[in-house]
Amino acid sequence: MFDFSILTNWIHNLLSSFMPGWLTVTVECVLIGVVLLLTYSVLALFYIWFERKICAAFQCRLGPNRVGPMGLLQSVADMFKILIKELISLKHTDKFLFALAPYLVILASMLAFAVLPWGNGLQIIDFNIGIFFLIAVSSIGVLGILLAGWSSNNKFTLIGALRSGAQMVSYELSVGLSVLTMVVFAGTMSVGGIVEAQKDCWFIFSAHIPAIIAFIVYLIAGTAETNRGPFDLPEAESELTAGYHTEYSGIHFGFFYLAEYLNLFIVSGVATLLFFGGWMPLHFPGWDTFNHIMDFIPSVIWFIAKAIALSFIIIWFKWTFPRLRIDQMLALEWKYLLPINLFNLVLMVLIVVYGIHF
Repeated sequence: MFDFSILTNWIHNLLSSFMPGWLTVTVECVLIGVVLLLTYSVLALFYIWFERKICAAFQCRLGPNRVGPMGLLQSVADMFKILIKELISLKHTDKFLFALAPYLVILASMLAFAVLPWGNGLQIIDFNIGIFFLIAVSSIGVLGILLAGWSSNNKFTLIGALRSGAQMVSYELSVGLSVLTMVVFAGTMSVGGIVEAQKDCWFIFSAHIPAIIAFIVYLIAGTAETNRGPFDLPEAESELTAGYHTEYSGIHFGFFYLAEYLNLFIVSGVATLLFFGGWMPLHFPGWDTFNHIMDFIPSVIWFIAKAIALSFIIIWFKWTFPRLRIDQMLALEWKYLLPINLFNLVLMVLIVVYGIHF
């Protein structure tokens, strides 16, 4: 399997050959930022088209089919439409916080985006507390949502923001405990270390029942964290118009829209990292020929394909289950998911201590 560190080291050595050290680091940071933004934009546009097509298939429709082949350029057309829309200036709002909120939401998803292991040797940030960093930066997004709801000076946006705050703070516990369960099994908080630990067998297979329980809880809690159906109470159109971003227009509304889809990819990417080996190919002990064939598939393809497959499941949730009430949503977390997660964490600790795993 190709090691992308060969390519990145070649670029670094090339730049270092005619630039001073500080300028080399600056140029590399700019290049990484540009690549991240491009990947961010392309993935968001793909996910918008992807969900529209899945929704259409579930409802026996065609979905986007006019702009470009199979409607692939419809999302691009919508992007240009949002870019040229007027930014409406509202009276009686906190203008600074109102403008800051969408950038905080984008910042949170971009920082989390940078931690994901995209391929063999293709990771922007990897240090010994990578999982801790990932959980920390992903929590910034709720600040942007709360600021958006409060600064808009609108009762609908405020209710949506408060719902989102209660929802995200609650379900962050289940997400964190599911992640911690797999960290206990891996024995490291390094993102690269977790991926390397799955080179022979993915954790979803080798970690027994606790990994399956943690995966199911993570999927449910991750769906709630992204404010997607059936947990889309902060944006409930029938009650709150558009929830916390009701008063936003143009590119500011586009930021919230993009962040929602990129958060979907991030939740799926973290699940891929923790349960399905990240960029590691599918290997079975003793199946040397099969394993060798799997190694021919590029690591980037493995990671993106797994993340998209998991995103399909989360999208399936949205277009299958009806929206929950606020009391049902909070009861699901505090009465069911949290106790199950705590028990599952203790069970995983016992399995690791006594070595009852593959």
